[in-house]
Amino acid sequence: MPSPASRLAPSLLGDLKIAARGFCMGAADIVPGVSGGTVALILGIYARLVTAVSRVDRTLLGLLAKRQWSAAADHLDLRFLIALACGIGAGAVGLAGVMHTLLEEHTELTYAAFFGLILASGLLVGRMCRPAGSQQAALCVGLGVAGAAFAFFLVSLAAVTGPPGLGYTFLSGVIGICAMILPGISGSYLLLLLGKYHEITGIIKNLAHLEVSGADVATLATFAVGCLIGLLMFSKLLKWLLVRYYSPTMAVLCGFMIGSLYKVWPFQRGDAPPEASFKERALTMEPIWPQEFGGHEQACVAIAVACLAGVLVVDALARRFEPQHTPSADAAAVR
Repeated sequence: MPSPASRLAPSLLGDLKIAARGFCMGAADIVPGVSGGTVALILGIYARLVTAVSRVDRTLLGLLAKRQWSAAADHLDLRFLIALACGIGAGAVGLAGVMHTLLEEHTELTYAAFFGLILASGLLVGRMCRPAGSQQAALCVGLGVAGAAFAFFLVSLAAVTGPPGLGYTFLSGVIGICAMILPGISGSYLLLLLGKYHEITGIIKNLAHLEVSGADVATLATFAVGCLIGLLMFSKLLKWLLVRYYSPTMAVLCGFMIGSLYKVWPFQRGDAPPEASFKERALTMEPIWPQEFGGHEQACVAIAVACLAGVLVVDALARRFEPQHTPSADAAAVR
């Protein structure tokens, strides 16, 4: 009979793997233009994440009312969510400085890496669409094109100045969190467009130094409530779509990822002053075609190709050593 320690070790290892994936998601979520949902898809935890969040339902409330704590935790997949949340928090905090430096000082090279990663993951998600027939195949193509057009539209918008008040803050939280779990759509970038990114990140930064006012706490709490409600509602919609319309939904997600590539094209130009921060420059930058391909441009292309190839190689290795997933099996994973 295995000892408790031997039974615990695999579980701890699994928790560490989930936390590591969350770490990557957290690092991605702090970058305007990159989606944590994209990383979740690349790392194979997207369906499980959507399912776990969507299980905040009547069944969970009934189990809690009956004080069946263990059953409630199993229903919610609580251990997975805790490990993932710890990783996301660590990634957002731990890599914030690194990502800030890379984006401020090596913007084009960093965007080249993102471009390669997102393009490869978009191709992999597109491969997950396995329509039942020619009619559904045509539908998937149309939905993919529509998703790409919608993502392109979003990342091309100009920033707006929203009305003051907690109501707009709440709405920004709902929109931002929905985007963060959608592959290809950056919640951070949408918050930039909504004019809330600087305010929210500034409050969080000041909170770490205990330099916040009562109004700041109210703003952050309202934003958090908006995120929570948006996440709970939108996750249920995503689960419903993945269970009933798996291939069309994956086609739309693939389109989102391909359409978002416009925002992370490595070669960009903006009219922001040189002393402006990356977050300020991100709102005015537009993709351009470089006039010449010198050493810097070649390095960008090499990094993008290397990142694309790396994702494809990792996926190929995973498929070699793990059972193949069919659309029905993937859909069953979100039930």
